[in-house]
Amino acid sequence: MPVLRGAVTFSRFRTEPAKDAPSDVKRWMTKGLKSHAFEPIDRRSEEERAAGFVELENPESSEFATGNLFYGEYALFAFRIDTLKVPASMMKSELDKWAAAFGKENGRPPARAEKNKQRAELKQLLRQRAVPRTSTLDVTWNLKTHTVQVWAASRKTVDEICVALEGALAVKVIGITPASMAQRAGIDEKALGPTAELIGMDLPATASVEDTHGEA
Repeated sequence: MPVLRGAVTFSRFRTEPAKDAPSDVKRWMTKGLKSHAFEPIDRRSEEERAAGFVELENPESSEFATGNLFYGEYALFAFRIDTLKVPASMMKSELDKWAAAFGKENGRPPARAEKNKQRAELKQLLRQRAVPRTSTLDVTWNLKTHTVQVWAASRKTVDEICVALEGALAVKVIGITPASMAQRAGIDEKALGPTAELIGMDLPATASVEDTHGEA
């Protein structure tokens, strides 16, 4: 739990309501997170991945009771991702054992249809035995400033969490970067370019990309 243990890898965002701002923020937050709560993988299905919101200190719960979700002006919760996949090496090993036993018992190797049927049965059996790999990523939401911190290092995972937040709470999640802050402040993007002092040389006042690199 990075929020509680002091790790510092996170991405910062601001949020804007896609519709009118909610009158009861806590009720809105609780209802939204529950609508996109984590649901375990159905082992009888073919799905290999499940993701959704859970309580910060109890990844097995998605009740989001007030005392477990709100801490002062913050809402603290987590995004849980489970993956359940039968290793190919395990499947091959079990199938080879079955094929050898089948050949010994029947005096011939199994036909393709027989092998495919056994593969499907083995996959279901191994899925029942497999333990899902679980990861939880913390999320902090300041209810006053409408800023969000996603405590994850993977850009792909951060993007997934942002999309989930937008879907659950009907908001726009916007990265807090120098470019986005300059845009909000009305600063021309060209003014963000490197200065001569920064790169340690004089920049020709009239230089352009075409002048520097020649014609394409």
